[in-house]
Amino acid sequence: MIPAAMPMYVAGQARQPNLDLEVRDKFTGELVSRTPLAGRAEIDEAIAAAAAAAGSMRRLKAYERRDILNHCVTRFTELREELAWSLCAEAGKPIRDARGEVTRLIDTFRIAAEESTRIHGEVMALDISPRSRDYSGQWKRVPIGPCSFISPFNFPLNLVAHKVAPALAVGNPFVLKPASYTPLGALIIGGVLAETPLPPGAFSVLPCRREGADLFSTDERFKLLSFTGSAEVGWSLKAKAGRKRVILELGGNAACIVDRDPGADDVIQRLILGIFYQSGQSCISVQRVLIHQDIYESFRGRLVEAARALQTGDPRLEDTFIGPLIHEKEARRLEEWIASAQQRGARVLCGGRRAGAVLEPTLLENVPFDEPICAEEAFGPVAVLIPFRDFSEAVRIANDSRFGLQAGVFTRDLHHAQQAWNELEVGGVVIGDVPSWRVDHMPYGGVKNSGQGREGVRFSMEEMTEIRLMVLRAPPE
Repeated sequence: MIPAAMPMYVAGQARQPNLDLEVRDKFTGELVSRTPLAGRAEIDEAIAAAAAAAGSMRRLKAYERRDILNHCVTRFTELREELAWSLCAEAGKPIRDARGEVTRLIDTFRIAAEESTRIHGEVMALDISPRSRDYSGQWKRVPIGPCSFISPFNFPLNLVAHKVAPALAVGNPFVLKPASYTPLGALIIGGVLAETPLPPGAFSVLPCRREGADLFSTDERFKLLSFTGSAEVGWSLKAKAGRKRVILELGGNAACIVDRDPGADDVIQRLILGIFYQSGQSCISVQRVLIHQDIYESFRGRLVEAARALQTGDPRLEDTFIGPLIHEKEARRLEEWIASAQQRGARVLCGGRRAGAVLEPTLLENVPFDEPICAEEAFGPVAVLIPFRDFSEAVRIANDSRFGLQAGVFTRDLHHAQQAWNELEVGGVVIGDVPSWRVDHMPYGGVKNSGQGREGVRFSMEEMTEIRLMVLRAPPE
C-alpha cells in the first residue's frame, strides 16, 4: 500500500512542510501520493547539516558502517513487495522488472556492506635512491566529505543505491535529490536510513524542482557531485560545480554487433531483452543492432517476429513487457523521430504506433545515420537494424557516435572479441550478450559524451575517497 502522503528527510528527520509534489501513476494518470517539495531554505539547512556531520561520519568504525548497511539490506528485503509496487506505479515499470530492480537494490547495499570493511591502503618503499634512504611511506583512503547526489527517474531505487550505499560505506554524509517524477523509492530508502544510528545530519532526501536545485551543484560545502541523467544537463552541472569532484553517468546510444557465427535463438532472446527491457528507458538499452550481411535477412525476420509477440500495456499485469514511458511527451518525441526517419527512406519493420505514453516495440531499417532515432539517445522501445560486411566496418559504425557507454558483441571469434575490446570507444564491452547487461559491483561508466568517472560499489568508493599519504623519516643512527 502506497501512503497517500510521504515526508522528505532533512538532516535525517522526517518533515512535511507542504505536499506540493504530486506523484501520478504513469499508466493510468491517477494520483498515487504527494510529497513535499524542498525550498532553498531546506536545501541550505541540509547542506549545513551534512558539513557539520562530516567529522562524525569520518569517525564511524568499519563495523558500524557495515551494520548500518546490513540493516538496510534486512529492511529492503522485508519491504520487497512494497518497493516493487511503488516502483511499478511511479515509474510505470512492469511489475516483474520492478521486482528485479528491488533485488538489485538489495544486492548493491549488500556489496557495500561487505566492501565497507575492505578499504585498504599500502606501505611504500621510498628508499629508491641515497637521497631517501631513511624514509618510508604509507597511504590510506579517507572520506572526501559531504556529497551531492542527483538521481534519475528510470531506476529510482538502484541508481539511488549506487550513490548512497558507497557513501555510507566510506563514511560520507550526503544530500540526495531524487527525480521529481519518481521520488517515492528514494523516500522509502530515507525512512529506512532514519531507523539507523547514523550521526545527526548524515543524510537528507529532498525532492525539489530542477530550477530550485542549483545549490546541489554550486555549493562549495559539497566536496563531490554525482549526477545520473542526460548529457546536456550533466555537462552543464559540471560547468557550475567549481572545484568539487564530479562523477557523471550520462546518456548512451548503445550498439550491439551480431557477427556471422552466433546461435540465433539465444541472440534473439537477449536482443529482445536488451532493446525493450524497461521499455527501452535505460542509458545502455540496445539502440543500434549491427548484423552481418550474410545472416541479416533471416535474422531480421526472427527479431521482428519476437518483437511483435511482446505484450504491451498495464505494467501491473505479470505478462506485460512494455509499459508506459515516463511521460506522454517522450512517446510523442519518439513518434516524431520515427516519422522523420521514414520521410528520409527508413522502413518501419514493426511497431511505430503510440497510445498515450505507450509506444509499441519498434524496429526500423535503412535509417540515415544522422537521423535522431539513430544518432541521439532514443530512451524508448526503439532500435535500428544495420547490416555490415566485415567486423572492422561494424566497429567503425559502432564508434560513429558522440556517446560511449557500453557495447555488446555476439561472436565466437576470439580475435573479433579482442578487437572489440581494444577498439570500441566505450566504457565497457560485453562479449556474448547485450550492452544493457550489468552487475552492480563491476566498474560502470562511459567515455565521450557519456560521462566521466565510474560507478560500481568499490569503484564509487574510490571516487568518494581521497588518498592521504604519511612519510616517515627514521632518525640518524
